[in-house]
Amino acid sequence: MKKPDIVLSIKTHRQAKQLLIVFDYRKALIELVKTVPNRKWSATLECWYVRYSPEAIAQIKEIFQGYTIDTERLKRATQLEATKRLTSLTEVQRQTLHGFAKYLKGKRYSASTIETYSFLVSDYIAYYCQKAFVELTNKTIELYIEDVYIKRRYSISKQRQFISALKVFKMFHPEVAYDALELVRPKKSRYLPTVLSKEEVIHLIQATKNLKHRAIIAMIYSCGLRISELLSLEIKDIDIDRRQVFIRNSKGRKDRYVIIAESFLPLLYNYLHTYVPNRLFVEGHEAKRYSPESVRHFLRRSCKLAGITKRVTPHTLRHSYATHLLENGIDLRYIQELLGHARPETTMIYTHVAKKDLLNIKSPLDIAVKQYIATDNQKQKLGISQL
Repeated sequence: MKKPDIVLSIKTHRQAKQLLIVFDYRKALIELVKTVPNRKWSATLECWYVRYSPEAIAQIKEIFQGYTIDTERLKRATQLEATKRLTSLTEVQRQTLHGFAKYLKGKRYSASTIETYSFLVSDYIAYYCQKAFVELTNKTIELYIEDVYIKRRYSISKQRQFISALKVFKMFHPEVAYDALELVRPKKSRYLPTVLSKEEVIHLIQATKNLKHRAIIAMIYSCGLRISELLSLEIKDIDIDRRQVFIRNSKGRKDRYVIIAESFLPLLYNYLHTYVPNRLFVEGHEAKRYSPESVRHFLRRSCKLAGITKRVTPHTLRHSYATHLLENGIDLRYIQELLGHARPETTMIYTHVAKKDLLNIKSPLDIAVKQYIATDNQKQKLGISQL
């Protein structure tokens, strides 16, 4: 059996539960682990680590996509923790939580949401295992957040998920005493996306000499695709005559159509006739699914060749696509449809990075300098006329 590239495990270190990222020395893996937020190196443990949280696990899986990750130790530790937590619950509490999981399945929540909500609610109930459901109030929720989420420095997104889980649990089990309407999610952190200029996108494509790599970059930017959508894209879903691509079963189980840039067609024809992909638009060795890490790897190399110093990922091309559409005067409703966003608020973030209207605003420094020069020239003219 092939040895995994990375092994994840849990260990208490520096008086806190840490997620260990263990792998043999490889330059590519070291470069990637340095992109993990708040990661640290331990000479004692002889590995990298980060504060344990479900979000940290998800981030690492995203960053190391394409590599084999052994999570067995992680699962055993999580199962042990879950067992300890469940042993403190009463039979009524266990049966209620089991029913809650079935309720979520019936409401067609995704498997990941069912797992997350079940864990968050059971953790809360286990914390107050000596209390009956009718004793769980808004005050107990506040104290739980202060004692657990704040002290353990859980992320805002996890706290938001916890509140969402409690709201759903109230609908399932109205016997709890808290008022779901009074539960307020903390405001989400808003980070502006990195965006390439139109010139940088052209330079990036030009700097990519490999035909397949160039076609991948052009396809992502031309259609505003997610990396998962690109890797799942099938040849049959590309309609060259109508210049459309059909995106199947994307995020949120949604289908959509996107347009292919006319300027991309010659490159697309060249790629399809040269590589002749069998089923998927982009295929790896022996027609297998292409690796996301392979895309990230050659994208970093192309950025270096193009002289782009920004941190660029495949999603940066999607951000750039949306921002450039907005700068070109395309309505936000159409951009939302092209991106496959469920809510317009998600698309609205691009209004903060689009420079179309911002460029029309004059800096007060420019105005002051212009007025100063005009005044100074006028004084000089007066001085000459007086001679």
